[in-house]
Amino acid sequence: MSRIVATFFYVGLLRPAPGTWGSLAALPAFWLLHVLGGPALAVVGIAVAYALGHWATTVETARAGVKDPGWIVIDEVAGQWVALLPLSFGAAYADVSVTALWPGWAGAFALFRLFDIWKPGPVGWADRMGSATGVMLDDVIAGLMAAVGVVVLAALAHGFVV
Repeated sequence: MSRIVATFFYVGLLRPAPGTWGSLAALPAFWLLHVLGGPALAVVGIAVAYALGHWATTVETARAGVKDPGWIVIDEVAGQWVALLPLSFGAAYADVSVTALWPGWAGAFALFRLFDIWKPGPVGWADRMGSATGVMLDDVIAGLMAAVGVVVLAALAHGFVV
């Protein structure tokens, strides 16, 4: 079970760039969470992905003897969902389909991947922890940074910031 969770149903075994595949797989899963329960279920989904991901990462890194194997992508899923969260809230607030906010989806994906790969500031700090907490936390922080970027880009696009 830990392998299924850690690889997000084996998506992490895809090559090349399993982290990017994990982030891509997170998109339709997030859409489903939003459609089934709006922002509330999206928040619950993030919490569950983090908790299960931490457990699965602990088990799988011990088994593999590697601190952060590339095939563990549940961290990317949790982080990508954090990056997408403003879209869920925005769609619910505006009473529109979350897919109508497609530029935000592209921005959330691109910004999350940028911060996850680049690892600026606190993302790099968490990544250097060398534990399951670090594996999960660096992606959640990258997701938070991407979420802020999505909000700023939406504000610029809609004329709220001059």
